[in-house]
Amino acid sequence: MTTLPTLPYASWFDSKDTLHLFLQIIGKIRLKAHPKMNHWWHVTLYPHVRGLTTGRIPYGESGFEILYDMLDHRVTISLNDGRQAAFDVPGLTVAEFHEALFTRLETLGVAVKIVGVPYDNKSKVPFAEDTAPRLYDAAAISDFWRALCSIAGIFENYRSGFVGKQTPVQLYWHSFDLVVTRFSGRAHPLESGTQSDREAYSHEVISIGFWPGDDSFPEAAFYGYAYPEPAGLNQVALAPSEAFWAEKNGGALAILKYEDARTSDNPSANILAFLNSLYDGAAAKANWPVAELKHDHV
Repeated sequence: MTTLPTLPYASWFDSKDTLHLFLQIIGKIRLKAHPKMNHWWHVTLYPHVRGLTTGRIPYGESGFEILYDMLDHRVTISLNDGRQAAFDVPGLTVAEFHEALFTRLETLGVAVKIVGVPYDNKSKVPFAEDTAPRLYDAAAISDFWRALCSIAGIFENYRSGFVGKQTPVQLYWHSFDLVVTRFSGRAHPLESGTQSDREAYSHEVISIGFWPGDDSFPEAAFYGYAYPEPAGLNQVALAPSEAFWAEKNGGALAILKYEDARTSDNPSANILAFLNSLYDGAAAKANWPVAELKHDHV
């Protein structure tokens, strides 16, 4: 049975904001250097046994990886010729983190130019100019990683029941949430929004995720939604009983608070029940070909 650490938002939100900006810098490198993929899957970061990684990014005839180790709080850049460069994170400002990362990339012969400003973030200061002291609670960030690692395993279990197109378990660094999205296989182009939104929402989806909270919702939670939203979605019965429907951007958002899951008798079973209840209900409301998409485990 999964044991999840506490993640009290009020005690670590400053460190969370620091971590978020650091990961945006790494994510923007992946965005710039990796070949473009459908639905912007080339921008995401992936759970690693010690933190979050870019995975292998093709570069010329070689490739490189950036690992943010959230246990030792160290960033390591590795090339597939065996060379590495690394630096310790605690105590760095955003500008110092930015300089340390790009200096080491340059030393390894990797040249990547990013748009060096935060994306969709409350900070608007360019990374290279953000010299304000930043809080970095290493223990809290390690606890967040432990939670993320456990949750990633639950999400992988959820993924295993589906044979259709779906994302890997991946972290979107702009919104700072760990996500799995399933596709019905039917096109449904988004008619408005940004180019990235239209590319992300070109087909019917049911998406689930976990995020650590923000100023508007100051606690960690699991969530789920469907695009396009079928009529009556917010009438779908959710499990466990603590889960509920909320409104977000004019649509229905299913929510299970992390703390409710964490303190339950069986956190992993309750989280999985939430994910499956959201998918089952949304797929039925949207008339997905559920039987064709179901994986029957041997």
